[in-house]
Amino acid sequence: MSSQLIFSSPTITEIPTPKLHSRSHTLSQRTQIPLHVYKHPAAILLELSTSIKEVYQILPHIIKSNLYTEHLFQTKLLSLFCNHGCIAEAARVFEPIQDKPEVLYYTLLKGYAKYSSLHEALLFFVRMKADNVKPVVYNFTYLLKVCGDKGELRRGKEIHGQLIKNGFSSNVFAMTGVVNVYAKCRQIEEAYKMFDRMPERDLVSWNTIISGFAQNGLAKLALGLVVKMQEEGQRPDSVTLVSILPSVADMGLVKIGRSIHGYVLRAGFEGLVNVNTALVDMYSKCRYIGIGRLIFDGMKRRTMVSWNSMIDGYVRSGYAEEAMAIFEKMLDEGVEPTDVTIMGAARACADLGDLDRGMFVHKLSDKLKLGTNVSVMNSLISMYSKCKRVDLAVDIFKKLRGKTLVSWNAMILGFAQNGRVNDALNYFYKMHSRNMRPDTFTMVSVIPALAELSVTRQAKWIHGFCIRSCLDDDIFVMTALVDMYAKCGAIHTARKLFDRMNERHVTTWNAMIDGYGTHGLGKAALELFNEMQKGVMKPNDVTFLSVLSACSHAGMVEEGLSYFTSMKRDYGIEPGMDHYGAMVDLLGRAGRLNEAWNFIRKMPIEPGINVYGAMLGACKIHKNVDLGEKAANKLFALNPDEGGYHVLLANIYATASMWGEVAKVRTTMKKKGLQKTPGCSVVELRNEVHSFYSGTTNHPQSKKIYAFLEELGNKIKAAGYAPDTSSIHDVEDDVKEQLNSTHSERLAIAFGLLNTSQGTPIHIRKNLRVCGDCHTATKYISLVTGREIIVRDMQRFHHFKNGTCSCGDYW
Repeated sequence: MSSQLIFSSPTITEIPTPKLHSRSHTLSQRTQIPLHVYKHPAAILLELSTSIKEVYQILPHIIKSNLYTEHLFQTKLLSLFCNHGCIAEAARVFEPIQDKPEVLYYTLLKGYAKYSSLHEALLFFVRMKADNVKPVVYNFTYLLKVCGDKGELRRGKEIHGQLIKNGFSSNVFAMTGVVNVYAKCRQIEEAYKMFDRMPERDLVSWNTIISGFAQNGLAKLALGLVVKMQEEGQRPDSVTLVSILPSVADMGLVKIGRSIHGYVLRAGFEGLVNVNTALVDMYSKCRYIGIGRLIFDGMKRRTMVSWNSMIDGYVRSGYAEEAMAIFEKMLDEGVEPTDVTIMGAARACADLGDLDRGMFVHKLSDKLKLGTNVSVMNSLISMYSKCKRVDLAVDIFKKLRGKTLVSWNAMILGFAQNGRVNDALNYFYKMHSRNMRPDTFTMVSVIPALAELSVTRQAKWIHGFCIRSCLDDDIFVMTALVDMYAKCGAIHTARKLFDRMNERHVTTWNAMIDGYGTHGLGKAALELFNEMQKGVMKPNDVTFLSVLSACSHAGMVEEGLSYFTSMKRDYGIEPGMDHYGAMVDLLGRAGRLNEAWNFIRKMPIEPGINVYGAMLGACKIHKNVDLGEKAANKLFALNPDEGGYHVLLANIYATASMWGEVAKVRTTMKKKGLQKTPGCSVVELRNEVHSFYSGTTNHPQSKKIYAFLEELGNKIKAAGYAPDTSSIHDVEDDVKEQLNSTHSERLAIAFGLLNTSQGTPIHIRKNLRVCGDCHTATKYISLVTGREIIVRDMQRFHHFKNGTCSCGDYW
């Protein structure tokens, strides 16, 4: 058609103002339009026009033919401008018309409601009343829809009042609009009151209230309304199903979902794309991703929502690689992604730790001009953080305008996940200083960061902050606090919080059981686990890992073996690599090395690094060269770039006085450029964290520390301490002793003793396992100084007091 429209395109202001009709010119006279007007080519072209461009092309012909005063053209032009969202142009057509028919008011009001602001629509509604135009029911439904979409509850109530005043309180269409407003403004009780008072309800009314309950998170009540709807003789349609399926998914009621799926097939809705998309989403969220994929593959037509539901379903179900395959298939088919697609793909890349594909997704988002979309940028921040490129995440964050709480949370969590604890805390302080109120997610991101610092003073501060922020009743925040106190050495405080909780998640139980385990309180851990078993909460794979670790730290071998068997037999939980590693550690620490090696050989899955690492560590403790070599060779093959395993093997050789083998290992390390992770211990003093590395002298108090250590060494020797230098060779005995005495934990302990008053416990955190000589020395230091010394190494806590350790020398 457009090829025939060759007229020039004037603006609407170029249309001449028509002559005003006299008051005697009645509406009936105006509606008597001559036949030639109906059959005029311009009238036919207007009727066939499909775009605003075509309307503008027809306008010159209407003006030239002097048809602009005809009611037919005025009405048609007004309607076309409103339908295309050109409200200003529609108003210019409307205003000059004398004796305006009411239908023109209704048409323009609909245009204002759909394409202009609520304020403009309401002003025109007031104008209608001033012009003595009696409103019809649809005028109210247009306005009510806008109020619902914009969450304008106060205006919605005003329109509700006008609706009643005009006698429409029993009209099914009007009252359905009222129900919709209250539901969308989260006044669901009021919505149901309006629905319940309706003398008549149609299918749209039922769908509105069902959707309202579903969207307000009342899934169970929404399902109940579907049952009630059928009892009252209304048959659910496709809109009902699309409204209720998300509720089924949220509640994980896959049996009901399958029943609805059966109804879809019986009712003949299986060809509707929106219904199939809702089914894909439901099955995916209920962890039946395979059925969701079958429905997706069977769809003859897919919308963007269909693709997004499938991608999101795979990500939620832990199949990130499949999610990326769907994403790439979508791109291959020429479907342009949306912001939701990009966020799903970014989450998949994050779960995979796939930086290359993550950067491709980022570039694609730039191509789609989504750089200002805060939600997309937040997902990219999370993706880069999980891909260990927190520096790129920081770049996005700094450039992002309109940062939301989610943006700050993503950045804080990103720092915490990458071990940049101080940065996580600094960003938390920055966020707080900008009057941005933290939520649950913020706290469960920052609390674990504090737990890693293992500083009791800061732990108490963040606990107080949670109380002041009214987040101390939140189950996830409380769980994080329990875990934090346990990791800060305050296990009794952790238990007090645990006991005060009115509700506990499985992660809460896991945190407390694991806390007892890392403190060497195996009996308390198993008692708590038995208490858990008696309740309604079922243990998961993490629970059993915590139990097995607790048994390992406490030397409770038979109990550990029993729980490992029970895990699959009684709970159907298949052991993972971490569980096998814990079992090897359990047997190895107890000196049952041959049994541990046979356990490894019989594993149904290929043993991983943690399994052989546990074996090598046990061989170091029990000085078993043969099995140590076997475990080490497996580790060298699995992770040839890790120098720590070479050091462990060298120490095993040194203990056995196999100095030639020690030299070979060190030569190999030198050729490969491998280095041992340096030992580092930290201690907090007056809100400042002090770090110490073995043998270093860069601390401002180094001279005092080394002088104090020499004095302390004499005291503990007098008390019975005998240095163990068996793993050091090629140096004189006094040098060996000096090397041991300047390990990082001893420097930190000395600093703590020098700078705190008598009776104050010393809290130390070390990145490696405490060596045997330092463990013995610290026991004697606690004896001669009368101080409690709490050391958290990479595996567990050691509470030194009065010459003994809480581990009972079993670690």
